[in-house]
Amino acid sequence: MDYFNQGHGGVLGPSGGRMPGSAPQATPGQVLSNPGRAPGADEVYHLVQDLRVSEHRENALLELSKRRESLQDLAPILWHSFGTIVALIQEIVCIYPQLSQPPTLTAPASNRVCNSLALLQCVASHPETRPLFLKAHIPLLLYPFLNTVSKDRPFEYLRLTSLGVIGALVKVDDAEVINFLLQTEIIPLCLRIMETGSELSKTVATFIVQKLLLDDMGLTYICQTAERFYAVSSVLEKMVRTLQQSPSIRLLKHVIRCYLRLSDNPRAREALRQCLPDCLQADPTLQCLPEPIANCLREDSVTKRWLSQLLQNLGLR
Repeated sequence: MDYFNQGHGGVLGPSGGRMPGSAPQATPGQVLSNPGRAPGADEVYHLVQDLRVSEHRENALLELSKRRESLQDLAPILWHSFGTIVALIQEIVCIYPQLSQPPTLTAPASNRVCNSLALLQCVASHPETRPLFLKAHIPLLLYPFLNTVSKDRPFEYLRLTSLGVIGALVKVDDAEVINFLLQTEIIPLCLRIMETGSELSKTVATFIVQKLLLDDMGLTYICQTAERFYAVSSVLEKMVRTLQQSPSIRLLKHVIRCYLRLSDNPRAREALRQCLPDCLQADPTLQCLPEPIANCLREDSVTKRWLSQLLQNLGLR
């Protein structure tokens, strides 16, 4: 399904500099001691330096990705250390040929690039490096991964990890992030995954669309044309039908929140009165809802309240 016309953006490479406060460079296999650093800091700096050495990069990627959540300042270290971001970008672009038909992406290659993406997610999450990450247009490098359709596990893992990077960007309310993602056409990529991906990928992709909708700029963008609105609403409708067969409260929560936010727009509200799935229009006491949907809502009072508010907004209760 062709959702929106695909846009194209250029990619600008980031500039690197010497790691602030770093000691003299260690050669591979050598750890330079610095008594002013916290315990384990020397090893982290050494692993970051190893990212620039092709023979040591795979191990460094693995070790740093394992520790990223416990290292508070890893993002600035990665961004400002010489050659590190370039090395991570090399890891991403070098597997592009493996995405072409017939796809040849292997599990080890997928795992390796996903470790690189995990480090970029760390950069995308940090308030100091997030604006630099956007300014360099690095998220565009992930769009070819989101555009894949193979259901093989290496591709699914690659899409899910790429979605994690975009999800990290939208978690914080930032107008620059919203504008960047709208202008670079992230929504059609998310819609395809919402329609055909695994449950976890669908959940993250729907969360991203929800966060875009919650911003006034995103709501206006999606409701600006009938084509955009119906692209989103038709995918949400298909997801509701699927959820009747395979219930997921996490996914249903995001779907209903998207519908509720759409109902804040007058034109979308009028359209939703005609196209909201019948199974969501039943009595919000749950007595008339399909059993899988009703069971999900019994587990989550917040989602049940959102559905009730949606029906009230649409004048359907």
